[in-house]
Amino acid sequence: MAYDLEEQEKLDALRAWWERYGTLCVVLVFIVVAGVLGWRGWQWYEGHKSNQAMGYFEALENASSQQGDDAVARIKAASTTLRNDFSGSGYTSRGVLVAAEALEKRGDLDGAREQLEWLVQHGADPALAPLARLRLAGVLLQQQQYDQALAQLGNPPQPFAGLYDDRRGDILLAQGKRDEAKAAWESALKALDGNAAAQIIQLKIDALSGT
Repeated sequence: MAYDLEEQEKLDALRAWWERYGTLCVVLVFIVVAGVLGWRGWQWYEGHKSNQAMGYFEALENASSQQGDDAVARIKAASTTLRNDFSGSGYTSRGVLVAAEALEKRGDLDGAREQLEWLVQHGADPALAPLARLRLAGVLLQQQQYDQALAQLGNPPQPFAGLYDDRRGDILLAQGKRDEAKAAWESALKALDGNAAAQIIQLKIDALSGT
């Protein structure tokens, strides 16, 4: 009988505890389960978006290796989709660089400029911004937008200092500023000492000195 009373007391205590905390336990379990499912759903969604971005990037790469107006249209369409729908993806920044290079080779300087300006302003990969600025300065140089080109070359990160000075020299020479161009190339030569690009820069200096 004592055993039955002891069991009854335990059941009564458990029932009282459940009446007091049962709802809270159910809510906590629901929150935990919802959180796990939500996290897994987010992971799936991000993976799905990454796969989609990769698909557009690959389509852009394929189009960039082809010729014709259709290829240009596909390059621009893929880049636009990447920028509008997948701006935070690493594929987008790389895709925009590919698009800019392809358009520049085809003589579409306005198109290349648009790509690079977007990447400088909105690119998700900060490591690519210095390269985008360097290439944008080159496009602006071809468009004879010299002041805007020079504006892209301010405060270069150290690994790009020599390349920026080299491009600055090209722009200054185009402006007819021979002495300033030579000084920029000499600065580039010091920064790129031992680099293959240094030989080309030395040729520029030699050609300028010989004219």
